[in-house]
Amino acid sequence: MEKTKRPLVLASVMLAMFVSAVEATIVSTAMPSIAAELGGFSQYSWVFSAYLLMSTVTVLLYGKLSDIFGRKRIFTVGMLLFLIGSLLCGLATSMDELIIFRFVQGLGAGAVMPIATTIVGDIYTREERAKIQGYLSSVWGISAVTGPAIGGVLVVTIGWEYVFWINLPLGILSLLGVLLFLKEPINNNTPVIDFKGAALLMVALSSLLYLLVEGGVSFDWLSIQSFILIVVSSFLIILFILVERKAVDPIMPFEIWRNKTILFANLVSLATGVILIGISSYLPTYVTGVMEQPAAIAGFTLTAMSIGWPLAAFFSGRLLLKIGYFKTSLAGGVFLVIGSLLFVLMEPSFGPLWAAMSSFAIGIGMGLTSTAFIVSIQAAVSYKQRGAATASNMFMRNLGSTIGVALLGSILNSSLLRYFAENGQSYSLSSINDLLSKKTRIELPVEALSFLQQALADSLQIVYLVTAFFAMLSLVLILGLRGQRGVKSNVK
Repeated sequence: MEKTKRPLVLASVMLAMFVSAVEATIVSTAMPSIAAELGGFSQYSWVFSAYLLMSTVTVLLYGKLSDIFGRKRIFTVGMLLFLIGSLLCGLATSMDELIIFRFVQGLGAGAVMPIATTIVGDIYTREERAKIQGYLSSVWGISAVTGPAIGGVLVVTIGWEYVFWINLPLGILSLLGVLLFLKEPINNNTPVIDFKGAALLMVALSSLLYLLVEGGVSFDWLSIQSFILIVVSSFLIILFILVERKAVDPIMPFEIWRNKTILFANLVSLATGVILIGISSYLPTYVTGVMEQPAAIAGFTLTAMSIGWPLAAFFSGRLLLKIGYFKTSLAGGVFLVIGSLLFVLMEPSFGPLWAAMSSFAIGIGMGLTSTAFIVSIQAAVSYKQRGAATASNMFMRNLGSTIGVALLGSILNSSLLRYFAENGQSYSLSSINDLLSKKTRIELPVEALSFLQQALADSLQIVYLVTAFFAMLSLVLILGLRGQRGVKSNVK
């Protein structure tokens, strides 16, 4: 069989990472402008939730399908769906349409990042993986540096639509590289696909997500609607677990969770997913609406995270081999706590440099932990389980982000409404739209501008307090990894 051309495949995978990185940062930067044009600030979090829901639900299925049908086929399907979704997002004329098209984009995104990461685990040896995964994380972060800057420029020049359309040429190049240069072993096994498990998981997460997004806004937390959604999501999650235990080839093989490395790495990834989405989703809103900075500056504050991430990831692979898995992860956990506390202490008068410094610390923490987790998880399983194991870690981080964006969005909306009520004002959530554009800000009376900015600042501080809690939780969970020295494994 013809051999895989590793340098060309690696370059293609790096390009796929670039697309994912740009998607993660460029949309966040553009969201204030999108919300100002399309309206619907109350649906703000759904733009992220729709994408995250579909990518979270499908990542496990894609991981398992890649073990059955091969990485190339599933990567192709995922990338094509992602590109179609990106094209449609740029054509959206309302917030409702944008949310629907983000569902399509997320449906494809569930395959891109985990399978790209799994491909690298397939074509490189264990010793090489620590170094190469560090490079991949570095490329992910370095490419993300350009995302906010490009996003800010595109928004103020040719329009926010191009923050989605920039994915098209890059994604096509990445797809062609994988199709042409990756050679896989032939698998003659009869496929058994766990569609029942995937359907149960999707409905369970959708119910939970709707509760978290709309709870306290469309209906009270202590209401019949909340109770029904809690019961439905809990019942379906339990049913999912029972189905997976009996499935011939489950999308989530629970035996891999018995490995201590995988268990705690995935639990930490759940917590860091909340932190990551909390910062990337709402920092541009704070910098634009409260600090009155343009989109380019708001993008700069996220860029700082994307600088810290690759720097830490570059050294993470080397630290894994020198000081071990536990100490590398612990250092990352400490930086996550430091960064989140800096956000809690942030005041509008501190300016964007403080926000950038806080983002940088979060980036350091993410770079150290994420690289350590992927390398160690891939070393802990065989080829036949590598796709599922890698996907399980991506799933947990995506699940954290899915829960995080819904939970934090609900907290933000309910905090704003409570602030309005406590101060005897009749503003609605849509009033916040006026803060997200310089044109509408200057039209506001001074007192109204000051009031709305204070409301937004106070409400976002509550959001940052929640992210700080999850940072503390991640640090505690990392302590469960004590004794994990490096990337060695007994799996042959």
